[in-house]
Amino acid sequence: MTSPSSSSPPAAAATAPPVLEARSVFRFRTVDGHDVPIVRDVSFVLGRGEFATIMGPSGSGKSTLLHLLAGLERPSAGAVLVDGEDLGAGDEEQRAAVRRRRIGFVFQFFHLLPDLTVEENVTLPLRILGQNPNKHRGRIDSLLDLLGVQKLKQRLPSALSGGEMQRVSIARALSTQPPLVLADEPTGNLSSKAGEEVVALLRSVREKLGTTILLVTHNPRDAAAGDRVMFLHDGVLRPDSELRGGPFGVADVFARLQELGI
Repeated sequence: MTSPSSSSPPAAAATAPPVLEARSVFRFRTVDGHDVPIVRDVSFVLGRGEFATIMGPSGSGKSTLLHLLAGLERPSAGAVLVDGEDLGAGDEEQRAAVRRRRIGFVFQFFHLLPDLTVEENVTLPLRILGQNPNKHRGRIDSLLDLLGVQKLKQRLPSALSGGEMQRVSIARALSTQPPLVLADEPTGNLSSKAGEEVVALLRSVREKLGTTILLVTHNPRDAAAGDRVMFLHDGVLRPDSELRGGPFGVADVFARLQELGI
């Protein structure tokens, strides 16, 4: 596996398209016959090797925005591009193909298949792509080492702690070497200590593999881990309030939340 170790994107990537780009994205829901905006005019760009977080309270539109960024929903207006590919340009099959090749997912509730071992869960995305996991054995073993679960690879999820299951889910998200990982409240089902370890591992993944990571959370501690912290409120991303140059102290995030009245 390659091991870029800088917090900034590699110089060679300067001419490549952004890993993730949102262009004036809107999403409406119909409520009592009226179109209600859930996500409103969201625009931002993530370059290669960035670790960014989106912070917002419950009901701020975080889940809807993440679904739009992943191509699980189409924007009502605007566009989402992943590695230069417009997720709205094709049908569901084409969007699914982009997700499988270019996006890894880390979920709050792990979503590991209970009858598969750790190793089988991690290599499942490769099999879905029609690839033979044995041809990637060295890289997968290195990935399991990086996430601290190599010794657990023959266990079933039922034999793992919550923190271990989330480590496995991160390894699964990275198994196809996607340029982008989307993490949806990845510590929401963990103890405080295990949550801190998972966020530290995500930063390590970015540093050692150069993967672009976007973490969406309502937890100021997790948000503070980003090199960029963006704030979502009532479906609006507040570009004027973005924190840059992190990681930050939790107090920095709290102070910005107070300034925004969130």
